[in-house]
Amino acid sequence: MTTELKTVIDVEPKHSVTLNNVHFAIYHAEPGQGVGKHEHLYAHATFCPSGKIKINKENLEVFMDKNSNPVMLSGETWHQIEAVEEGTVFVNVWAIGNPG
Repeated sequence: MTTELKTVIDVEPKHSVTLNNVHFAIYHAEPGQGVGKHEHLYAHATFCPSGKIKINKENLEVFMDKNSNPVMLSGETWHQIEAVEEGTVFVNVWAIGNPG
């Protein structure tokens, strides 16, 4: 069961790189920052190498840190990513040209 969805302050990726048609967006965020509620056509994986994030998506709330397996976020489904610790780093990875 999810709690009430909180507004997240959007941050831009600190680093962004594409290699062999795979895009990596690397975010640095403080508590309350991240990527607000949105959806898109493509799926992407998210992982958190530093700090802690909360992912909300339809009917699900997941907390992740450096020990968590990456989470696959489906295309065409809303989701939100929020930092919950200072100095959090999270990464979104997706294939360019592949809607998922």
